[in-house]
Amino acid sequence: MIRIMIADDHAIVRQGLARILEKKDGMKIVAEHDNGADALNWIRNHNCDIALIDISMPGMNGIDLLKQLREEKPRVPVLVISIYSEDQYAVRLIKAGAAGYLTKGCAPAIVVEAVRQIAGGKKYISPAVAEMLADEFEDEHGKHPHEKLSDREYQIFLMLASAKTVSEIAGALALSGKTISTYRNRILEKMCLRNNAELMRYAIDNDLAESP
Repeated sequence: MIRIMIADDHAIVRQGLARILEKKDGMKIVAEHDNGADALNWIRNHNCDIALIDISMPGMNGIDLLKQLREEKPRVPVLVISIYSEDQYAVRLIKAGAAGYLTKGCAPAIVVEAVRQIAGGKKYISPAVAEMLADEFEDEHGKHPHEKLSDREYQIFLMLASAKTVSEIAGALALSGKTISTYRNRILEKMCLRNNAELMRYAIDNDLAESP
């Protein structure tokens, strides 16, 4: 029996994943959580064979949850299921320790296949992500500016690129506006950009802008 924990702040997504997976023999949803902190606390005290997590959650987001799980529960494999395209996050999160990355628009059969593969001790890497990983390892020194950002900087970069304000980002990440402004300035400096307009143009030109 594959025991599955789901962490996503949207109830409809959690319920949808649960319906897809529990229809299959040998799969059981053992817990559902709407934020990263509760998911982490649950995993600290219970067992599961795989954790399915979203990136954007209130409080502790999926990126921070993944990092904490790699430190505290390295034997629990993590499958990230996100609205963000593979181009935006897949390589970064797999390098950070995720066992697989799927977008929420993928077919139910892909979710089932990925869960089975990861629970069996393997990683789930789509052909597109495999190609991106190969490119990454071939040219470590020729990185694009956005690839030099830390995970938190990259997360804020994407939010700025989607035209979110400093206060909106601060609220979503439970950080102060001053902290977000500091991150923004650091991002612009690292990427050699002058303002938000140039940042948004960069995201569009590199297919990193979030679809409307």
